[in-house]
Amino acid sequence: MASRNQPAPIPVHITELRMSAPPKQSLPVPVNIQTAIMRVPGVPTAFYRFLYTQVGRRWHWVERLRMDDEVLAEILNDRRTNVTVLYVEGAPAGFFELFQRNAERTELVHFGLFEHALGLGLGKWFLLQTLYAAWSTDPTSLSVTTNNLDHPRALQLYQMFGFSPVSTREATILPLSDAELLELARRS
Repeated sequence: MASRNQPAPIPVHITELRMSAPPKQSLPVPVNIQTAIMRVPGVPTAFYRFLYTQVGRRWHWVERLRMDDEVLAEILNDRRTNVTVLYVEGAPAGFFELFQRNAERTELVHFGLFEHALGLGLGKWFLLQTLYAAWSTDPTSLSVTTNNLDHPRALQLYQMFGFSPVSTREATILPLSDAELLELARRS
C-alpha cells in the first residue's frame, strides 16, 4: 500500500523488440509545419531532463530523473550516445536517444514527442527519421523496449516499421514521490 508521500508501484508489461534491416518506407515532411532535427552532442543534464520530462511525464518515465547529475552526465557524454531533438516552429517538440552498444547493435533508448506536438502528423515521420539515424552507423540490429504504459499505438507503430517482439517480462514502476518532484523542481 502506498503512503501519502509515496505513490503505489504500477505493474507494467514490457516488450523488447528488434529489427534486423533498415526500414523501407519513406514519408514526406508534414506540410505547413517548420521542423528541424538537431543532434545535441554533450547535451547538458538540465536540458536533457527537460526533454525527458516533457516526453515521458505521461508515460511514467522516471529512471533518468532519479539519476544524480554525475551518473547521467557520464551516460550523456559517452561517445556511443546520440541525443537528437526535434524542433517544431522553433521550439523543442520531441527527442530520441540512441546508444550504440557495439558495431553490431544499436538501441533506441528513448523516443517521443512533447504533448504540444501530438496530433500534428509528426509521429510516424519522426520515428522514421530516428530509424534512419540509428541505421546510419550500419548495425546488424536495432532494439527498442516499450511497455503497456507507453502510447497506446507504440507497439503497433514499432511493428509497422519493421520491429518484431523478441521477449516480454513483467515489472513495476515506482512513480516519483512528492519529495522527488520537489527535488527535481529545485534542481532546474
